[in-house]
Amino acid sequence: MQHSQVVGYTTGVFDLFHIGHLNVLKTAKESCDFLIVGVTVDSLVGYKGKKAIIPYEERAEIVKSIKYVDMVVPQETMDKMAAWTKFHFNKIFLGSDWKGSETWDKWEEEFHPLGVEIVYVDSIGPTSTELRDVIHKFNNEE
Repeated sequence: MQHSQVVGYTTGVFDLFHIGHLNVLKTAKESCDFLIVGVTVDSLVGYKGKKAIIPYEERAEIVKSIKYVDMVVPQETMDKMAAWTKFHFNKIFLGSDWKGSETWDKWEEEFHPLGVEIVYVDSIGPTSTELRDVIHKFNNEE
């Protein structure tokens, strides 16, 4: 009997890298043999209505240096099916705050026939948005 490798996939902007990011990557790697991480390119970051503070190349290099990450790829589209077509992952990991959202309910329907498991990971620690707010508040108090 041949053992097939479980390939995991997750994406993120990974701006202002923090413990929540590390937790998602660690949890994902514990559930797969090979973890592919899509780091959002600068031109796509606008989907969150903001600009990345750290440029893509630097964010990708930071993520690449994390021991849980086997491969870093640019995320140039939000289309997860396009990513699956390229990488044929068995599991996709994302924050539990997306569970039950219209977007991810749709992705669950599309991925189910392909045997792709969607794994929602609880985030710990502040989000990058919360960190930005703290930095902004800190800078305005001086």
